[in-house]
Amino acid sequence: MVIAEQIKSDLIDAMRAGEKTRVGALRLVLSELQKAAKEGGEEELAVLRRERKRRLEAARAYREAGREDLAGGEEAEGELIAGYLPAELSDEELAAIVEQAVRDSGAVSAKEMGAAMKQAMAAVDGRADGKRVSGLVRAALQG
Repeated sequence: MVIAEQIKSDLIDAMRAGEKTRVGALRLVLSELQKAAKEGGEEELAVLRRERKRRLEAARAYREAGREDLAGGEEAEGELIAGYLPAELSDEELAAIVEQAVRDSGAVSAKEMGAAMKQAMAAVDGRADGKRVSGLVRAALQG
């Protein structure tokens, strides 16, 4: 519950500074973290990743609807949440992890992609988007 404590502290600081939008975003994230802890389900990082993904998907939907004002707010919240997540892997680091995962899983064709993905996602440990990993695994198995 280390991240939740940090968010609580940041929430208090934001309230003192009068940053209304930041306060709202932090309250929402803190609420989701507390709900997950109460239910005994997801770990903190998984909750943060899920919430960040929701914000980015909402921003994309708002953009498609021509609502740039709302899209900007959602993206700002997504970036705020991303600040609590570990740094994303670089393309080189991710390519090395995927290469190792394909080798370790013994996958040689696209039909065995699931085994390679399982290995790769475990090694990535949430530091890269599943779409990026999937694309690299698919390329490695086809090439």
